[in-house]
Amino acid sequence: MTGGTPVAGETLPGAGGGDDDADRVVCHVDMDCFYASCERLRRPDLAGEPVVVGMGYEPGESIGAVATASYEAREFGVESAMPISEALELLPRRADADPDDPDAPDPEETGRYLPVDLDFYEDVASEVKEVLRDCADTRREVSIDEAYLDATDRTSWAVAGGGGGSPSDGGDGDDGDDSTDPPPSGAAGPAEARTLAEGYARHVKDRIEREAGVPASVGVAPNMSAAKVASDADKPDGLVVVPPGSVAEFLAPLPTADVHGVGPVTEGTLAELGIETAGDLAAADRDRLAAELGERGPELSRRAAGDDDREVTPTGLPKSLSRESALPTTADEPTKRETVSALAADVARRARERGCLYRTIGIKAVEPPFDVNTRARSLPGPVDDPDLVEEVALDLLGEFDETRVRKLGVRVSKLDFAETDQATLGGFEPGDGPGDGSDGAADRPRGSVGRTAGTDGDGGKLTDWVDGEPTADGDATGNEAERRTGDGQASLSDWS
Repeated sequence: MTGGTPVAGETLPGAGGGDDDADRVVCHVDMDCFYASCERLRRPDLAGEPVVVGMGYEPGESIGAVATASYEAREFGVESAMPISEALELLPRRADADPDDPDAPDPEETGRYLPVDLDFYEDVASEVKEVLRDCADTRREVSIDEAYLDATDRTSWAVAGGGGGSPSDGGDGDDGDDSTDPPPSGAAGPAEARTLAEGYARHVKDRIEREAGVPASVGVAPNMSAAKVASDADKPDGLVVVPPGSVAEFLAPLPTADVHGVGPVTEGTLAELGIETAGDLAAADRDRLAAELGERGPELSRRAAGDDDREVTPTGLPKSLSRESALPTTADEPTKRETVSALAADVARRARERGCLYRTIGIKAVEPPFDVNTRARSLPGPVDDPDLVEEVALDLLGEFDETRVRKLGVRVSKLDFAETDQATLGGFEPGDGPGDGSDGAADRPRGSVGRTAGTDGDGGKLTDWVDGEPTADGDATGNEAERRTGDGQASLSDWS
């Protein structure tokens, strides 16, 4: 990046006012090569290795497409959505590097190819989402590896140590003030004031690394589009903060391709108009842009100038509500039951606060290292019954009384937000009632568990355990065909 773009951990000095909604603090969290990072989580030997994760790929085969490539693999030219056969020409498989074969590829110029394991990635993603839920009340979860947070009510643009308040979610209470620490090479030093927003973002980033075990890059700015560009400015493992008054200066030298919402087709059209940088786009005649690109043209020009008044909004009503908790694998049965009881109470409370009923109650038990098990039971009708949530969850937990687990979760799903009468459950015993047919509850004795798609059995989809739903439009621009994944990774919506 050029032209004064900030580096990791840097907060740009203010350049004067002018930004709309200048008090707003928006974080864009973008996981770094997420699928590859997940593979390294369970296989530490892959650290530093070129890793290619392929969709539709089987070991030893050459079919399929690249879902993501680690940064080491990208140095060889491997990119997401590239056919595996083409990737193999650029980066041969490590398994083909036979030291006794003079015609075999050099081991130093080979990579590790792995098939996609979506169930595992979704489980790791749920841990990331749990951190994000804890860190911000207003979130837009764009995909399995990307989210926006409106952190305005948690932190501010005040200078750390300047008496301007502190993040409410600062963990140890001093996350906001990094000015006494040695700055990273090339980053802002103590003379360049650090904001509380930077400390807050660092707290979010560190929690993701600590609790989910995977790295993330975070961009912070007063609006969504600038935050997204910032998160991509210093990957991997980056933190770039663009305070109010500095957005236009930050964006100006960047190529138009970096402007949020500009895809390859639009980039080409702009180039034909002699518009090469975000600064050019910001200064361009907007009537001319409208003639060439329609209403999107002026909108992209405004974004390039740092003007974006979109609010961070959730992606819709959730399909489920859940809460998870990690615990030591040595936890005994009473500890497990206490944990599930607490989780059940919290989930039921959240459902009541949101005014929703639920038809299914489930649990999640993760055995070490990452074996995900889910169990669920359907109810005769939608209910709001915290005691029942606890009773059913504990009943389902019985299957894991003698099992070592590293995490437990409780979920309510099949949510009903309509103002309807609650089903009468007089005399209802979980597993004995007339069920809704989805899990055969009526045909099993109390305490038994079935395995039907969507409710029971091992594994589970991201939407089963994460509030809100990933969306295909990604950046909410209405320009899905030109959406870019900031980390060069194919999203689940591209492949599912």
